[in-house]
Amino acid sequence: MALIAAGAVVAGTAVAVPLLVMGEEEAARPTSLVIPEGWRASQVYAAVDKALALPSGTTKKSLGKLDLKLPNDADGNPEGYLFPATYPLERNGKKATSDSLLSAMVDTANKKFGGAPIAAGAQRNAMNVYQAVTIASIVQAEAATKADMGKVARVIFNRLERGMPLQMDSTINYALKRSTLRTTEADTRIESPYNSYQRMGLPPTPIDNPGDDAMRAAIGPSAGDWLYFVTVKPGDTRFTADYTEHQRNVAEFNAHRKASPKATG
Repeated sequence: MALIAAGAVVAGTAVAVPLLVMGEEEAARPTSLVIPEGWRASQVYAAVDKALALPSGTTKKSLGKLDLKLPNDADGNPEGYLFPATYPLERNGKKATSDSLLSAMVDTANKKFGGAPIAAGAQRNAMNVYQAVTIASIVQAEAATKADMGKVARVIFNRLERGMPLQMDSTINYALKRSTLRTTEADTRIESPYNSYQRMGLPPTPIDNPGDDAMRAAIGPSAGDWLYFVTVKPGDTRFTADYTEHQRNVAEFNAHRKASPKATG
């Protein structure tokens, strides 16, 4: 768990279940692909491969050939812009391809993020839209519930404004290609641009693909002075500006984890 700021990394653990149309005798081929909020690009690629019955790794390998309409800051990396939604696998008699699905996801993200409200919200918080998407991706990964998203976003802003490292477990998990609540002190010393314990500011890219709620939180965080948070147990996330209080909350989290190891990841 995070030594400073920790949240439940739950949003990125959902499983994509293609919508099925049941025939009279057997299930038909999937007609749509569902991309859940908080999935990483690697999970999206694997889901596309599976939905289209492609060899593993095919979608990821196709990236270099695509002309995805990504912001310049993305430098060709679609992480954060594979918008979570339901995408048809066939339209007007034409079957989807990995290229068409990824392009549809990016186009959807651009429509969602490219409007005036998002741009104005980002500017109001002294950032550009790509930075807002990056913050939203952390919010998506860290917030245990939709209700917590605004508070998590506020913790991020408060720490940035004070020149404090973010110290988010979710960025460590992204660097290590995993999802867990068990972050060790050794983990926080890894050499990575996504190590927000060692590096100041935001990670270089989003760490997953956030949905509407996380994006709204990123451009309109809740009001508060919080600098720390920890999800002690499901339904009990505690935010505070006092480090001593946070240490007590973390101790309670650790005690709960030892008592119920399977419940805490």
